[in-house]
Amino acid sequence: MRKLLNVLYVTTPDAFLAKDGENLVVRLQDKEVFRTPIHYLEGIVTFGYMGSSPALLGLCAERGVSLTFLNEHGKFLASVSGPVKGNVLLRRKQYRMADSAGDCTKLAARFIMGKIANSRTVLRRFISDHGDKCNLSRIERISKGLAKNIVKVSNATSLEEIRGIEGETARDYFSVFDDMILNQKESFFMKERSRRPPMDKVNALLSFFYTLLVNENRSALEAVGLDPYVGFLHRDRPGRPGLALDLMEEFRPYLADRLALNLINRRQITGEDFVKKESGGVILKEEARKTVLEAWQKRKRDELTHPYLNEKIPVGLLPYAQALLLSRYLRGDLDDYPPFVWK
Repeated sequence: MRKLLNVLYVTTPDAFLAKDGENLVVRLQDKEVFRTPIHYLEGIVTFGYMGSSPALLGLCAERGVSLTFLNEHGKFLASVSGPVKGNVLLRRKQYRMADSAGDCTKLAARFIMGKIANSRTVLRRFISDHGDKCNLSRIERISKGLAKNIVKVSNATSLEEIRGIEGETARDYFSVFDDMILNQKESFFMKERSRRPPMDKVNALLSFFYTLLVNENRSALEAVGLDPYVGFLHRDRPGRPGLALDLMEEFRPYLADRLALNLINRRQITGEDFVKKESGGVILKEEARKTVLEAWQKRKRDELTHPYLNEKIPVGLLPYAQALLLSRYLRGDLDDYPPFVWK
């Protein structure tokens, strides 16, 4: 369990949530492991197939505390809430700001600033760990370019300018991705980013992780009452979760890219774990997906100190922490949105 900004995250699948007077009680194998007055909470988010008493559902609805159920992979299942109060106001504010070019530019710059900073940290960490095994001068040159792009995007005045900087950054970053692949070079190499469909094994692995990230961020936004389909950088398109795509930009390098490199370089997956389709696209085999999902779940259980909250949390709660900070900013509780920056 973890409490962040008055939201309780319950991550133990065997837990049972119940009401005792005006308190939320969490039980594990009939033993009470957590108790808090319900008025201390704004929301409860549960991961996995756990139970909750009807009495607690009623108490949460009555007191305006949202209770959100996600499956063990973080996919949104359902949310219980009482009479609509805060969410509609928050979503109206989101929609108004999404229609404002100035607000969109400011928020899009924050998302991309976080992405570029974290991409640069991936490069810097690789240089620190494996500087003697790579084309050091090329990666350092790209790293310096990314540092300049962080400044550029912070001064950008339009979405078009931000998209241009983001595109340039992605091209440069992925141009040295192949240099960070140290083992199994005969099976894993990357010339450029390809998708829909991914045309090689590295792109297939990245696309699989990015799909998981979209789901994680969509669930996190649903949990705090935001509309995951109305973005600020990614504009409206039927069926496209624009805000989830915005928010996940910060996490791509830290959560997906680094894990993909680790799986390849540590030989936890091999070239035999992929299959090429008639269309030329490459996908993970069914059994390999289980291996990758296990690694993903293990990564989410790692802990880090959140740079803004200054609190140690599981990596898997990062999208929820950032979604919460975003909702606070939209409500006017924060002067600015602080993107997640890995240090």
